Amino acid sequence: MIDKQTHHRIRFDPGWKIRHLGVIGVATLIAYGFLLSRPEWAEMHRWNRALGDASFVLVALAMAIGPLSRLLPSFRMAIPWRREFGVHGVLLGMAHVVVILFGWVELDLVRLFGYEVHPATERYVMVQHGFGLANTIGIVAAVYGTMLAAISNTWSQRRLGGPVWKFFQQSSYVLWMLIVLHTGYFLFLHFQDFHRRVPEPNWAQWPFAVVVLAILSLQIAASIQTWRPRLHRRGRMTGLTDSRS
Repeated sequence: MIDKQTHHRIRFDPGWKIRHLGVIGVATLIAYGFLLSRPEWAEMHRWNRALGDASFVLVALAMAIGPLSRLLPSFRMAIPWRREFGVHGVLLGMAHVVVILFGWVELDLVRLFGYEVHPATERYVMVQHGFGLANTIGIVAAVYGTMLAAISNTWSQRRLGGPVWKFFQQSSYVLWMLIVLHTGYFLFLHFQDFHRRVPEPNWAQWPFAVVVLAILSLQIAASIQTWRPRLHRRGRMTGLTDSRS
């Protein structure tokens, strides 16, 4: 006999193939929605931002599942999906990098760091000061995310051992902060240049801020939820020790 709780968990825990297909479908819809939301942009920038924004959303969902499962037990059934959201978020991020390399800087890697060829001197000069730093952060995030995605599987978990594998996966918060810094720069700062016409504000600015604050709030709330019972237990043990003495 299978109790109701076990039956409920089995029913909502499909195999990894189904989870991957499900997340691919969700990712496709999200990326396509972002693509349609900016019809006035050049084609390369539409794809660039659609892939980058969809990557951000998937990684945000992966980051939200952990604290939500601590705060609301009903969300624990979503924990198996965290791996697929993270992996496909990284894959979309890599596609975002490919579009930038071929479409924006045209494989001229020096341009990736804010340099352009000056027509008078025919030498590289720095023209976009924040561009290089933001892209460096993005490159670190891409490499780091690829490493985490590569070990996000059962084989790696067995090969590395539980404690080592868990240590690497818990460092996903570092990846999240790198993504937030990289995305935040391009949403709020990159186009604020007095040498060029400042474009209309990107509609994704406020949703981005809301998502970042929501993830931060969930993490703080989950930490308090985890810490509070330990504090109560410590208080009870202190009281018992005092009463015995």
